[in-house]
Amino acid sequence: MIRTFRSIYLFFKLLNESFSFAFHSVKTNKLRTFLSLLGVSIGIFAIISVFTVVDALEKNIRNDVETIGSNVVYIEKWPWTDEGGVYKWWEFRQRPEMEYNDYLYIKANSKLAEEVALVMGFSREVKYRNNTVPRAPLQGVTYEWNDVYFTDIEFGRYFTMMETNTGANVAVIGAQLAADLFESEDPLGKIIKVDGRKTRIIGVAKRKGESMVNFVDTDNLVMLPLNYARSMVSLRHVGPSIAAKARPGIDRDELKGELRMMMRMLRRLSPSQKDNFSLNEISLLDGQLANIFGMLNLVGMLIGGFSILIGGFGIANIMFVSVKERTNIIGIQKALGAKKYFILTQFLFEAILLAVVGGLVGLLIVYALSALVSGGMGFAITLTLSNIVRGVVISGTVGVVSGFIPAYTAASLNPVEAINSK
Repeated sequence: MIRTFRSIYLFFKLLNESFSFAFHSVKTNKLRTFLSLLGVSIGIFAIISVFTVVDALEKNIRNDVETIGSNVVYIEKWPWTDEGGVYKWWEFRQRPEMEYNDYLYIKANSKLAEEVALVMGFSREVKYRNNTVPRAPLQGVTYEWNDVYFTDIEFGRYFTMMETNTGANVAVIGAQLAADLFESEDPLGKIIKVDGRKTRIIGVAKRKGESMVNFVDTDNLVMLPLNYARSMVSLRHVGPSIAAKARPGIDRDELKGELRMMMRMLRRLSPSQKDNFSLNEISLLDGQLANIFGMLNLVGMLIGGFSILIGGFGIANIMFVSVKERTNIIGIQKALGAKKYFILTQFLFEAILLAVVGGLVGLLIVYALSALVSGGMGFAITLTLSNIVRGVVISGTVGVVSGFIPAYTAASLNPVEAINSK
């Protein structure tokens, strides 16, 4: 027991003395310390800033993707991703568009869908008095759309069932469009002209802010009852989508199987014929996003890796200079009985201290720039705990790798030759 406590005591004493030697050396040689810190700081800044930006982009895009519904299947003419590694657009363009009767049939007969909606998108001029938006995004939707793709109404209300069925000339508009058209006026109840048609505002959607994906730009959107929108443009010209939301407890694959069977029956496809429609879902985008962000992280690692390599060489060179300057002291320490591991630890601590402090400086720069960008651009970039730990671990590893050979060289010096060196 006494021997164990003695070993622990000697270990911590060695750590304390090694740290003291390292701190004294760093403090004494300020220019050398600055140059060492600069190299590692640039390296850590380069690699962690890339990881931080990629993480922010991934979080933003995934949040936007989630808004399309994790339990929703979209029946459309065009697939969201390639099929079999090749996007065969020349085949997909021959497919027929979704039809209103398709929506009615699926809505009436699906056993696994909780809600089924039809949505179409196009653009038209929107005007209020002297304020005009030339090509505002418009969306014609059935009543069920708000249950499939929820629109948070800040002022006013959503369409009623009667308004959607009769094609009433009413609209729910986005917050930014309301600001552009009405400025300081209250938009509720006001009459705007959509493609020259008088339309009454019954609701204003809550502002969502800028999106990296922009599946639906709700802040600038004019949402109309489907039958009213169909009086402006034909469904076959705008590529409508049928959205089916799975019932609670129903797996999406089960819902897709049912929808595929119903669509093949509606299209009168024989067993040997391929589907002439696509069943799109969020999981199709997950694989694509994983590949994209995996590639971005790899690029970040390569860019940061070169920077870290340069910083590591800088620390190694400066440590060799430090060993050269302190050769006499090393010889005296060894002559007085200092063990090889003590000298090794002493110089390793100095290299690690330089690298970690340099890494922390790099992290501070990333944090400051992240806060600046987030505040100035409205795009949230956060230095996460995982990236902080990653930065410290990388810088510490660089310190160990870069400092080991100089430290081992110092620990292997002959005490007599070291004392007599000039």
